[in-house]
Amino acid sequence: MIVEQNINIETIRKEYPILQQKVNGRPLVYFDNAATSQKPLVVINSIKNYYNEINSNVHRGVHHLSQKATDAYEAARTAAQAFINAKSAVEINFTKGTTESINLVAHSFGNKFIKENDEIIISTLEHHSNIVPWQILCENTGAKLKIIPINDAGELDMEAFENLLTEKTKLVSVVYISNSLGTINPAKTIIEKAHSVGAKVLLDAAQAAPHTPIDVQTLDCDFLALSAHKMCGPTGFGILYGKETLLEQMLPYQAGGEMIKEVTFEKTTYNTLPFKFEAGTPDIAGGIAFKAAIDYLNEIGWDFIEQQEKELLNYGTQRLEEIDGLKIVGTAKNKASVISFLLDNHHPYDVGVILDQLGIAIRTGHHCCQPLMNRLNIEGTCRASFAFYNTKEEIDTLVDGILRAKRMLG
Repeated sequence: MIVEQNINIETIRKEYPILQQKVNGRPLVYFDNAATSQKPLVVINSIKNYYNEINSNVHRGVHHLSQKATDAYEAARTAAQAFINAKSAVEINFTKGTTESINLVAHSFGNKFIKENDEIIISTLEHHSNIVPWQILCENTGAKLKIIPINDAGELDMEAFENLLTEKTKLVSVVYISNSLGTINPAKTIIEKAHSVGAKVLLDAAQAAPHTPIDVQTLDCDFLALSAHKMCGPTGFGILYGKETLLEQMLPYQAGGEMIKEVTFEKTTYNTLPFKFEAGTPDIAGGIAFKAAIDYLNEIGWDFIEQQEKELLNYGTQRLEEIDGLKIVGTAKNKASVISFLLDNHHPYDVGVILDQLGIAIRTGHHCCQPLMNRLNIEGTCRASFAFYNTKEEIDTLVDGILRAKRMLG
């Protein structure tokens, strides 16, 4: 395994089999990390080893394999607790990812605590998964959805946010780091101001988890959602953190096995936390691989990750700004390693197709942020998102590719 003081980027890259391949005869340049990160061998092998060596259902078995599987799966919960510094492991609820986590809160918290004429606040920067669940909740309850505006740089208008807060505000649900623009929101300030009027706060940390350490006790958020696949882990797995006192009051999101304590035809009593929100056989291999990803990131070290991505962002911004006719969309002072851009008047899709022919993977479109794109008066962007395993040489390749696309498109 990697030791932080002896980190070498080429050694890191060798741990990612997918980065060794060629696309259209050219070395793959993978700049779509905001959509999903690549997986190191230690994560890939953890899934293989589970199915090879301990494949069994968890929690209810007394035999050897079931106990081994349960121990390995629950070790992921302990690792997740430490990863975000939750007070207790029972505050860590395993889900399919950020989207399901947000829907769980909308259903289990929202349907119990949100009433007619109550108010929910989100921001213009939100991913659809942090918009649509609240729209549905508002339709079902008669609550009102209010939106924090942004400035042209892609930063929240904090004065407007304060003006939106009232005694009717019951929940504020905002993204920690924007998936489309890279804006890092002032999460702690948002939480403090929301709490001052008695509102609860959910943080969408899907894009924050790969880039920066998270401490839910310091932030004092009430809920936090993240996805494993954004942070070198498997797809289809994530967590919902919730303060224990809130989770205890909430009703289950789904019903079935595991989330029950006792069932009769007359009445069912629910299981204790965290199992109350984990109906059915879970993604056991996903949980084990999630722990492997957490251990891997911790071993690489967050100082290295943050410094490497900061250098990539600064270098990428500098190089892309050299291209005549290229406009960077999203210029917040506090940004993660994401650069959205437009090239002349060319459609992002056309640019993305040409780059793909050159072996360069970027994301094009609205990035599941159509209301944000409407605010910016554009259909979408090209998005290059960097991870710590990327290099400046790859950014140079991206720049050469954009220049070629510019010549081809005219």
